[in-house]
Amino acid sequence: MDRRRIWGWWFFDWASQPYHTLLLTFIFSVYFAEVAKRHFIAIGDGVSLAGAHAQSLWGYGLSVSGIVIALLAPVLGAVADTSGRRMPWVWLFSGLYVIGAAGLWLLMPQQPALIQAVVLFGIGLIGVEFAAIFTNAMLPGLAPRDEIGRLSGSGYAFGYLGGVAALAIMLALFQETPSGRTLIGIEPLFGLDPAEREGTRFVGPFVAIWYAVFMIPFFLWVKEAPGPRRPIRPGVAMRDLWALIRSLRHRPSLASWLVSSMLSRDALNALYGFGGVYAGTVLGWPVFLAGVFGVISAISAAIISWIGGRADRCWGPRPVIIACILVLIAVCVTLVGMDPATLFGIAMPEAPLLGSLRLPDLVFFFCGALIGGAGGALQAASRTMMVRHTTEERATEGFGLYALSGKATAFLAPFLIAVVTGWTGNQRIGISPLIALFLLALVLLVWVRPEGEAKQ
Repeated sequence: MDRRRIWGWWFFDWASQPYHTLLLTFIFSVYFAEVAKRHFIAIGDGVSLAGAHAQSLWGYGLSVSGIVIALLAPVLGAVADTSGRRMPWVWLFSGLYVIGAAGLWLLMPQQPALIQAVVLFGIGLIGVEFAAIFTNAMLPGLAPRDEIGRLSGSGYAFGYLGGVAALAIMLALFQETPSGRTLIGIEPLFGLDPAEREGTRFVGPFVAIWYAVFMIPFFLWVKEAPGPRRPIRPGVAMRDLWALIRSLRHRPSLASWLVSSMLSRDALNALYGFGGVYAGTVLGWPVFLAGVFGVISAISAAIISWIGGRADRCWGPRPVIIACILVLIAVCVTLVGMDPATLFGIAMPEAPLLGSLRLPDLVFFFCGALIGGAGGALQAASRTMMVRHTTEERATEGFGLYALSGKATAFLAPFLIAVVTGWTGNQRIGISPLIALFLLALVLLVWVRPEGEAKQ
């Protein structure tokens, strides 16, 4: 195995993870929810309804991004396989990542351009998801088959460490607390104005810079294998893709796996996307506390992803996937049953138990650690399972189809959350559709062969 090439491939996870950790889950999403909620209150909504409207707007934005990714992912994968090129696509979508992330600076606390923020966030999300298709497709060529699970798990663990490092730097040096200082008690660097929330808004440019710097090892050390470079022929690519899709009726393991992963990853991404919104609007957390929560969650994800990679190598990816889904179901049930005063209808003590944190806050911290850990291990094992259902030659097409399965209904979970939240006016109940999605994903694993169908 080429160790430098493997480390370069791992650096994509390190570089790209902050989009998920700092923007999707723990800082920008909480800031967006806070700003949007205040805006809706200012135009006449009650407090509860304003929070629901903020969550719905975020959900519809994620839905549109998911639809775009679902429509284009398999086509791009097939085109890349027929041309024999992957790296130019990584460059292209890296550009979208940087543009989308950097533009989030423009979301002002007063008179916020909410739609513009959602659009820019969607551009960056499309960039990171599409770049991941082409980097994931390189995994089968990195190592022998029996080492793929370990490499995938270690990659996710390394990525989550990158997320922790970026989040810690952001909280320590830039993001203001209610006192106007950062978490370590200093003024935000570069003269960022706390009154204009510039320390928090800097999270977008910071994530863009982080990605640009740490993708350098990837582009230096990960070279495409030598081989023919053919012109891009969309017609041939679509023919091959259609043949692959038609073959699914004769490949029950792959078909069941794609649908199962579609449902589980859709639900997991919704948990990531709405966790910060839930904390900010249901529990009333300030952005900096959500950031501390993110550090704990990301550390848990790094550790458990690494452990999951070892478990994957010993027992295969399917047992790891099953265990992770069961944990995530338990988390969703807890979130639905909890509010600031009660847990499953049982009154919780009002007095703080740890510093200023009450029992609901501590329960949510624990749920965040479980989401991070189980989510990281689930994604790493899922990547391994997909490798077992494809070949190195058709890996980009296969991972494009895998991305399609992850995004074909990516609009569904956010849409269901948005609709149920809007219909009930209750954010906790709005989370309940995720339980059904995880349960369906678990049932479909019955038909997934542990060793896959890579040779078919």
